[in-house]
Amino acid sequence: MEMVQTKVHHKKRQVVIFIILILLWEAGSESIQYSILEETESGTFVANLTKDLGLTMGELAARAARVVFKGNRQYLQFDPETYDLLLNEKLDREELCGSTEPCVLPFQVLLENPLQFFQAALLIRDINDHAPEFPAREMLLKISEITMPGKVFPLKMAQDLDAGSNSLQSYKISSNPHFHVLTRNRKDGRKSPELVLDKALDREEQPELRLILTALDGGSPPRSGTTKIQIVVLDSNDNAPEFAQEFYEAQVPENSSLGSLVLTVSARDLDAGSFGEVSYALFQVDDVNQPFELNANTGEIRLRKTLDFEEFQSYQVDVEATDGGGLSGKCSLVIKVLDVNDNAPELTMSSLTNPIPENLPEIIVAVFSISDADSGHNQQVTCSIDDNLPFLLRPSVENFYTLVTEGALDRESRAEYNITITVTDMGTPRLKTEHNITVLVSDVNDNAPAFTQTSYTLSVRENNSPALHIGSVRATDRDEGANAQVTYSLLPTLDAHVPLASLVSINPDNGHLFALRSLDYEALRAFEFRVGAADRGSPALSSQALVRVLVVDDNDNAPFVLYPLQNASAPCTELVPRAAEAGYLVTKVVAVDGDSGQNAWLSYQLLKATEPGLFGVWAHNGEVRTARLLSERDAAKHRLLVLVKDNGEPPLSASVTLHVLLVDGFSQPYLPAPEAEAADAAPAAPLTVYLVVALASVSSLFVFSVLVFVAVRLCRRGGAASVGRCSVPEGPFPGHLVDVSGTGTLSQSYQYEVCLTGGPGTSEFKFLKPIHPNFPPQGTRREMEENPSVRNSFLFS
Repeated sequence: MEMVQTKVHHKKRQVVIFIILILLWEAGSESIQYSILEETESGTFVANLTKDLGLTMGELAARAARVVFKGNRQYLQFDPETYDLLLNEKLDREELCGSTEPCVLPFQVLLENPLQFFQAALLIRDINDHAPEFPAREMLLKISEITMPGKVFPLKMAQDLDAGSNSLQSYKISSNPHFHVLTRNRKDGRKSPELVLDKALDREEQPELRLILTALDGGSPPRSGTTKIQIVVLDSNDNAPEFAQEFYEAQVPENSSLGSLVLTVSARDLDAGSFGEVSYALFQVDDVNQPFELNANTGEIRLRKTLDFEEFQSYQVDVEATDGGGLSGKCSLVIKVLDVNDNAPELTMSSLTNPIPENLPEIIVAVFSISDADSGHNQQVTCSIDDNLPFLLRPSVENFYTLVTEGALDRESRAEYNITITVTDMGTPRLKTEHNITVLVSDVNDNAPAFTQTSYTLSVRENNSPALHIGSVRATDRDEGANAQVTYSLLPTLDAHVPLASLVSINPDNGHLFALRSLDYEALRAFEFRVGAADRGSPALSSQALVRVLVVDDNDNAPFVLYPLQNASAPCTELVPRAAEAGYLVTKVVAVDGDSGQNAWLSYQLLKATEPGLFGVWAHNGEVRTARLLSERDAAKHRLLVLVKDNGEPPLSASVTLHVLLVDGFSQPYLPAPEAEAADAAPAAPLTVYLVVALASVSSLFVFSVLVFVAVRLCRRGGAASVGRCSVPEGPFPGHLVDVSGTGTLSQSYQYEVCLTGGPGTSEFKFLKPIHPNFPPQGTRREMEENPSVRNSFLFS
């Protein structure tokens, strides 16, 4: 019997690849074929690709040339200096292609920038490195002595792993008078020996013969292998077993379980007795690759090893039936393995670019190939990625694909993509392979820094210490690295009156703002400037924000008394008639405070009086009034000490001294006693002279006041001239005084001059005059009170 095993899968695939390469070559494609002997040493020169592909010197290195074989094997490599194609390892043709001839390994040359493929193939030529081998060292033949000359007896074949002329070519047998050997060519291309009987055997003359069978290959020099043949001459048994069919054919799926019945063969023998009893055996058994077992009694052939369609697509098995007399018959079986979808597709990554820059469209991210070891419909595959990703799969030559970006990517929206490439075959059930890659997006400086607020309002209390941290601005940049590092700066201001460089500074690294000097609320209440934020990318991007600094008032100005004025040489005296009732308005203390808000709220208090309980001061408006009816027993002269205090923290204060004179009437406050009237009648004429002099003096002072007013308007400086015995404080007054509900604080629009005339009581003058200081007026309304019932010799202006 004889069993034939063939690796049809490899043979078919290599033949198909070779045919495709030949067709591409004939069609004028870029397919190139190189050849090399098997077992050639690693590093052997194979080809000059630069010349064969028509490229310029160094272009292979510049375009990152790679050689891609199926299954990601690297049989060839590039010389790192010349980029010549060299052998990467020793190649064994028999290991790579088995008995398939020619042995062709297709590969692709992959170039980048731009992406380009070149088809090529490596032909491995056989050398005679294997001798023919028989499956057994000895064969046993039992031949009946009645066998007629010319009878043919099949023998077990030898195997030679070489191909072509180096494979097994012929058989010969040792010299003997009874037999010669024939070499028969089988349909599968192999050569089998057949022993032919030339002369009838005689058991009684020679019951046993021993011959040597030699197998020769066609190499130079030829190699050979031998086996021994033992021939036993049997007694007469004139009928050999005969099979019902000389040729059997069966199909079995590759996923069949062990022990499955493949086929049952049957033979019969016409002889009787032991000569008619038939037993079965596999002819020429290879225990290593043989996946079948035969029941010697029933002829059932069952599976003893798992089948793999990708390894062997069919098996040729010879079955021998032998009777009790030693006669035998033979039949042949062809068992075809049916493919099932038991191999998942494979993905081989050839190139991967990571990371990729943002804002650039259609960037090649990866180049890969897909394959499936199954056949037919099971070998057809599809490739896909998730639809919600900004990437596309584009098919290239053969089973190569490129993964490209669909459009420009934005790192700030998404900096990392996890892409799953799914390869699915078309078999039943469908099998798939998933390959995950992570693609990072590198940053480009495409985002300007953005402030957390479009404008900032900061507050700082006046009289601050220099280098005080008054606040911060903050800007963020959506980029990363140097592109996101922000530097802060002060931008030039358009207001030339604001010396920004001497007021504030900014830390360029963190945006902290500092006051460079002490601020004065009375001089500068608020100022604005712009802050810039720029990143460190190329080119640098920037933005700006408005910063408003409000100076908060501090209680650093004590109240200032405008009236009555304190003049040690000529103090003012208030005249009060003794007939005044309780609540009579004596005068009004007028004071101002240079601060603002509650720091400028003034309150008045009578600290000390010559006669306590006679006079009182209203706390809110500074009016000095009589607390009770006056009497003749009250002293004529009184001295009052009034305290003016603001509402700051801590409160500041000022004091003023008032002189009050109680008189019987305003008309003749200084008339002599009745007994002295006669004595004074004589000097009546000098009194008239004095009155005329006084009137002339007052007129001159009036003209002088008008001139002073004009000078103030022209020079924007405050001033006043004294009239009589009272002096006027020189301005200007602070420009931010505010009237608070009649508390006595004057507006910036008026000054008051108060004088007491020194003439006789019959001379009375009253003037009210606005004085315009040299500071901008504010909109609060000011009032001035004058009591017409009090005819004191005061002049208010």
